[in-house]
Amino acid sequence: MGNSCVTGSHLSNQGQRQVTNGAMTTFKWTIDGFSSLLEKSNGWTYSSAFQIRGVNWYLKLNPRDTKSGRKEEYVSLNLELAQSGVKSSTVVEASLKFLIYDQLYGKDHEQQQVSHKFQATSTLTGWMIPLTKLMDETSGFLINNCCTFGVEFIRVVGVKGNDVSETLFIQRINNICNDPQVYNWDIDDFFVLKNRSTSPEFELCGNKWFINIYPYGRDKNGNYLSLYLTMKASNTYHENIANLVEFSISIKGQETGKHKKMTGRFQFSKNGGCWGWNKFISLEDFKDPSNGYLVKTKCCIESQVAVIGSSKTE
Repeated sequence: MGNSCVTGSHLSNQGQRQVTNGAMTTFKWTIDGFSSLLEKSNGWTYSSAFQIRGVNWYLKLNPRDTKSGRKEEYVSLNLELAQSGVKSSTVVEASLKFLIYDQLYGKDHEQQQVSHKFQATSTLTGWMIPLTKLMDETSGFLINNCCTFGVEFIRVVGVKGNDVSETLFIQRINNICNDPQVYNWDIDDFFVLKNRSTSPEFELCGNKWFINIYPYGRDKNGNYLSLYLTMKASNTYHENIANLVEFSISIKGQETGKHKKMTGRFQFSKNGGCWGWNKFISLEDFKDPSNGYLVKTKCCIESQVAVIGSSKTE
């Protein structure tokens, strides 16, 4: 599972409806180009971070999830508390409902209200609907290749906020950056790195990036190496527009040709953004000579970036 290293919402154009204490607060997420998302590699796609009642959250969607022992594919919707939103010791108690919008009848289908205690990066499994049912035109869930999911907060302890909505557009045709662009960071001496070191700035897909490495872990536990991809803030983005980026970070096996690779889909916006993995690889595996990741003092980190969609928050 990936981890964000940013604070606050990437897309800040939020609804302005007043919310009184105890009132319901909703985030709706529209996927425009759902069939194109199905064609991408299997895994989770994240919404932008959104703030509800003073807490930062993500929705994440897996369009080809599977249940243990079954061949049928499911569309899974989960809610995740953003790591940057709270201290690791904080517990956020929330009561909520997951939603899916019926476009034929113009109404939300709701799951039964649930209550959950969230801590940093904890996830609540929400909607699981068979992919065949979602694709069935008579269900009303997928019309013109577009579907809308959501979460409605009834209660979040101690904080308040506004309604937010977002539409995620998945690319239907190739563009200049639909194919990944690649950057390699050659590190001559791993052992002189500080426990947050940054690559030289580089440009991929029209944006400027850098890689953050924590040689002894972002949480400084000394057992894992942490890696993150960060986009530099840019004035070329509109305030409420973000790009959906499919990216990977790899530590290259210099002698074996076998690489340690992690991939993700995350939204980057005007304010930049940062996404990666706290426990990218154990230091034991990284330093194991048979893997070839660290040869004497040298290692090579590769990042690939492709823009596969965009989103707009209202």
